Amino acid sequence: MIKKEMIAMLLAGGQGSRLGVLTQKVAKPAVSFGGKYRIIDFPLSNCINSGVDTVGVLTQYQPLRLNSHIGIGIPWDLDRNVGGVTVLPPYERSKGSDWYSGTANAIYQNLEYMESYNPEYVLILSGDHIYKMDYEIMLEYHKANNADVTIAVMQVPWEEASRFGIMVADENNRITEFEEKPEHPKSNLASMGIYIFSWKALKEALIQLADVPGCDFGKHVIPYCHDKGERIFAYEFSGYWKDVGTLESYWQANMELIDIIPEFNLYEEYWKIYTKSDIIPPQYVSDQAKIEKSIIGDGCEICGDVEGSVIGSGVTIGAGAVVKDSIIMKGSVIAPGAVIDKAIIAEDVTVGENTHIGVGEYAESTFDKRVYHADLAVIGEKSVVPANVRVGRNTAISGVTEEADYPDGQLESGGSIIKAGEAR
Repeated sequence: MIKKEMIAMLLAGGQGSRLGVLTQKVAKPAVSFGGKYRIIDFPLSNCINSGVDTVGVLTQYQPLRLNSHIGIGIPWDLDRNVGGVTVLPPYERSKGSDWYSGTANAIYQNLEYMESYNPEYVLILSGDHIYKMDYEIMLEYHKANNADVTIAVMQVPWEEASRFGIMVADENNRITEFEEKPEHPKSNLASMGIYIFSWKALKEALIQLADVPGCDFGKHVIPYCHDKGERIFAYEFSGYWKDVGTLESYWQANMELIDIIPEFNLYEEYWKIYTKSDIIPPQYVSDQAKIEKSIIGDGCEICGDVEGSVIGSGVTIGAGAVVKDSIIMKGSVIAPGAVIDKAIIAEDVTVGENTHIGVGEYAESTFDKRVYHADLAVIGEKSVVPANVRVGRNTAISGVTEEADYPDGQLESGGSIIKAGEAR
């Protein structure tokens, strides 16, 4: 039997519904980030940099782009004869077909995959966070404490603690209490959704909780292990970690990359972030262009002004166009004379000539207040915004739109035009 000391299970099936039209056609871990990468590149790179060479990637929602991006794992050196990366979608069994109904249920449905490697430890990861972490150091900590479960935690502001699973630990960092999103938190040590389980403890818990609807690590598995008296320890992480689960946090994390001294550095030699790179030509910057404090991807053609922005590969910015404080993803075209101010524009979008996106003052969303509550205009992939229209702030556009969709040539702040199916 193959024997691996630790394998990783990477949960990448989430829709990321709080990213609105950005995840209408693509799973959140496959969303572009930093002009060159996709969100899933960060945990995958952490794995190979930490010496973890066996990774199961659990997909579910809109998996096509994610599967194509991961392939056989070549960019991360995960194309191995033994181990490597394996994409694990839900599949039909003799007793019927089951979608993954919770984080722990997804892992439970892949018990056979894990057993085939006979691991001593299993690392559980989420596919939608931006961070660098050496899992090998966390494993050494797990072993030193003779732990059954080790949970990566970090201190969060007290006012945000109620959004997380919160740990109370003793002087030895052993967890004494665990509360999932408490109204009145007793601590500000928040779970990062990164766990190392000793295989025996994980297997026993998953089998015992197999019939729990929507079985989840935070709500069910960790409390179960705690109630059994198992040794659960908090591993405190002090580096950069960002959950890019909202439009505002996603935009902010991208903007932090272009600080003079970025809090999260993509350029470190000793901890590289790997990704699938397309074979595309170098970027071209014309003599009319002006670029300040921005990331510009390969294959771009820049003839306008770009300031404080993250521009993905293969983007065209026409003469006289201005892009400021924005994210423009791969393959999008900003026509001459267009002005983009504080917007997130997804892949393969076309913005017409002299169109102005991000005008006026913020207004509350009339479409979905839960998702759209930032000062951002958001345009979903393959959308078309016609020439000579004005788009306000806190807006959402999805689909091929025409001049007739914009009363008086304008989409007011807080408004939306959704022509490509359900986008909430």
